[in-house]
Amino acid sequence: MPEVYQAERTISAVVKEQKQVDDVIRRLLDRGVPRDHISVLGRNFQSETRIAGFITKRDVILGGLRTGAIFGSLFGSFLSLLTGVGVLFIPFVGPIVAAGPISALLLGAASGAIAGSAGAGLVSVLTAWGMPEDKATIYQTRLEAGEFLLMAEIPSDRAGEFQLLLESAGAEEINTIDKTLAHPCPGPCNSAEDLSPEVRSHLSAQAQQVFIERYNAVLNETSDEFNAEQAAWQAVHQRFDEDQNGVWSKEKVNV
Repeated sequence: MPEVYQAERTISAVVKEQKQVDDVIRRLLDRGVPRDHISVLGRNFQSETRIAGFITKRDVILGGLRTGAIFGSLFGSFLSLLTGVGVLFIPFVGPIVAAGPISALLLGAASGAIAGSAGAGLVSVLTAWGMPEDKATIYQTRLEAGEFLLMAEIPSDRAGEFQLLLESAGAEEINTIDKTLAHPCPGPCNSAEDLSPEVRSHLSAQAQQVFIERYNAVLNETSDEFNAEQAAWQAVHQRFDEDQNGVWSKEKVNV
């Protein structure tokens, strides 16, 4: 029986060129890091397709980028293998491409740091999550300069291995924290307590049940957490509207 991947820490680093992004993602995948535990942020990804407009928080449901906002197929690189690839606007940084579970952190409600506010940027999000402020400030500055931020959720006992992997790929400003990014559920959701706080806090009890049932059904069919999350949010949208507090709680009336 294959060993279950246990992510316990998040290692992050900056690289200067897109070809380094491809190289690091390939190496991480080769070392057994699942694609939904790898995140990338960057401004200067090359794409043959022009992307018109940006996605703001109002266009996104927390960890799941809506249909029409999936741009993985636009990028001829390993970036297209990651989950939740989309374009969003971050104050002080501008429009960036974000891929992986970092999208949920940027667009979720846990920190409240983005939320369309002109006074908050990536530093606010990362420090609220638990990253040292000096490192978060460097990461924001390097992104503004057109470089790329990579993050991987890794087992604690392999931290040294991945440190060496990043160093050998030419990565800089490597940092590790004893925390992982939010995922909708750690595998199948057995109850509302299994939902991440970012998801749970935006759903009524009834909407939580709808989310869980659809999530588990699709996860059982596909073994793909990202597709399961997308389908779960879609099921919630079909049945509920948001209230004034941004909670999906108002059941729709079928005419």
